[in-house]
Amino acid sequence: MGRTYLVEEGVGQYLSELSTAGRPCVTGLLLGQCSPQRDFVLRAVRTPPREQPREQSSSPTKLAALDEEWITTHATQVARMLPGGLLVLGVFMIATPELSKDGQNALRKLIFSVEKSLTKRRLWKPAEEDVSDRAALQICSTTKKVVCRTYDVQDPKSSGKPADWKYQSALSASWLALGCTVNVNIHIPLLATSPNHDLEKNTKNGLNRWSKQIEDSVFLINGQVKDDDTELLEGQKKLKGNTQSSTQFCDVKVLTQLGRGSSARSTATVQVCSGSINLRGAVKCRAYIHNNKPRVKEAIQALKRDIINTLSDRCEILFEDLILNEGPQKKSFGREYHVLPQRLFVPVPGSSVMLSDYRFGDEASAEVQERFGEMLDQAVQAEDIHIAEGIST
Repeated sequence: MGRTYLVEEGVGQYLSELSTAGRPCVTGLLLGQCSPQRDFVLRAVRTPPREQPREQSSSPTKLAALDEEWITTHATQVARMLPGGLLVLGVFMIATPELSKDGQNALRKLIFSVEKSLTKRRLWKPAEEDVSDRAALQICSTTKKVVCRTYDVQDPKSSGKPADWKYQSALSASWLALGCTVNVNIHIPLLATSPNHDLEKNTKNGLNRWSKQIEDSVFLINGQVKDDDTELLEGQKKLKGNTQSSTQFCDVKVLTQLGRGSSARSTATVQVCSGSINLRGAVKCRAYIHNNKPRVKEAIQALKRDIINTLSDRCEILFEDLILNEGPQKKSFGREYHVLPQRLFVPVPGSSVMLSDYRFGDEASAEVQERFGEMLDQAVQAEDIHIAEGIST
């Protein structure tokens, strides 16, 4: 039996509008959440057009001409804008009958390419119970026929399995949010033997060690330690008669363990260092979880991944910005302070879920609005942009 995808009705409307746009082929991403029983699709976003020379058509006339690198780059950018619990669930293609014949082969190739790119930048390890199926949605722009198949991205020889694609209204209108503030103080030594002071590589190694601390931390949900397999809202059902919002947000405290316990032997390593990187500040983290009897384990895992992602994404963005403004050859070994971009959240229309982005202090709201328009095909009003935190260095 194949997987079932419960899909926000607005996604159907969006795909319908794209199918009448008159282009031979439109590709894009499916965004949502996996769960053991079924998957939830909250958004579909088309691949933004790439600036090309005038003699080249922006719409391929053959599926072999699909710009795989551009689609994969878009997926990487969009993944940064997803809070904990949300991920790129798959890809879609709307094509004419002539192009549709080879559609599944093209989609399969895209799914594996996108997943490889996203996996490469993750600092957390996948869990055994993680769902590894990704959706390939194909729509014929003439007949409007919808075909949904899944491919197991853990199996390179995976063949497509049929999946159910079902629309539902207000799918994520009452999803649960978990939020926490994590104080970060990470010291990363730079070894004297490290070639060319590779700051980016050293930072990633330091974050890798820190991410293991986060994985081992204790999480208090509304002040309580809860068993992994209990329902997230267990004990709160009596609040049903009150306002619904009283059960919709969980305040989480993260307690980082100082050691592995008295039985673990401690060893010290002496290394010659030429400098160090210090990451300091408070980061706001958020995760969303479906309201179909979610377990504590699912919710905590989503929040852990958001904590790890938000710091590593910011460091990536900072290094990209430094390379853009100062060039890759800059070798200043003096003391420098760089401000990591601040996190902000923007609501998804008709949903309790908010999407995320990052901006530097000198960026105007208009730049954030433009990014949401380009990356997520979403018009955002300046007053809807919620700055979540102060400045971190």
